[in-house]
Amino acid sequence: MSEQEEASRADGAGERDEDQWPFFRYPRDYPRSGRASREEAREERIAGHVQRHRARGAQPPRRDRGLSRAEIVSAAIAVADAEGPDAISMRRIAREVGAGAMSLYWYVASKEELLDLMLDAIEAEIEVPEPTGDWRADLGAFAHRTRAALRQHRWAVEFIGTRPPSGPNDVRNLERLLSLLDGIGVDDYGVVMGVFMTVATFVIGAVIREAQEVRFQAEQERVEASMTAEEIQAEHERFRGWFEKSGQYPHIARLMKAGVDPDDPNTREERFQFSLDCVLDGIAARIALATRTEQVGSGHVPAAPARGPARRAAGVNPAR
Repeated sequence: MSEQEEASRADGAGERDEDQWPFFRYPRDYPRSGRASREEAREERIAGHVQRHRARGAQPPRRDRGLSRAEIVSAAIAVADAEGPDAISMRRIAREVGAGAMSLYWYVASKEELLDLMLDAIEAEIEVPEPTGDWRADLGAFAHRTRAALRQHRWAVEFIGTRPPSGPNDVRNLERLLSLLDGIGVDDYGVVMGVFMTVATFVIGAVIREAQEVRFQAEQERVEASMTAEEIQAEHERFRGWFEKSGQYPHIARLMKAGVDPDDPNTREERFQFSLDCVLDGIAARIALATRTEQVGSGHVPAAPARGPARRAAGVNPAR
């Protein structure tokens, strides 16, 4: 067994059977300072030391035997939510759970594994719904759940969904995703995966856009905090008046006159749903095209639409 495989088995007893999850843990390539490189080398030495003790049947220090992976992962997520993923280190999380730094290595082999466990915990929050037979509603639910999780854990946008599944929740979500389009007549997994990647990409983009809106709103409120209501109104009118008088930007002028604020926090939910509906409409059209293509390829050609009197008899209004 390689040293990396030995490290991957540094799990709490009974909390995870690595033989059930034969996924390679790809090392993440971070830009490392000299200090970070020394910290990484230190972690590797401690992990190797703990593994040798485990191989001899040793137990964690008595004062830390009440620790659990779930407690460690929960503490790490809380730190990342508050300060970002760069704040995560084994020593920092050990302080958060009130344990010795070396004790964590009895439960989690490395910072890399800890990050994978954190992401798998977020996958549990997303929890792709069981198929209901209504693929559009199911994909909509997946989109809303993913958005909710990533809004709460914005740091995870940089990591989630970028690697093969590496934990039970991640695997379960992928399996459910692949089943959401069962029965629609599309067997091409290139199309199926394209649908899921389209929805996931849209949601990630929407979450990033919303984060930008929140930052801009905070900056705007900071600037306007020193202004009176009259000064704020005058500034807005000056801004709007410039576009109206210039004559060069008629569409922007009409947009401003309509009073539409594309970043209005009060319309954020409505805007997300509108965009999601557009995405799902496009997916429906592509599914219909893929279905027809597969039917033609299999030799089953759909009947041509009725024309003239037959079409009217079928209840189709040609004027529509």
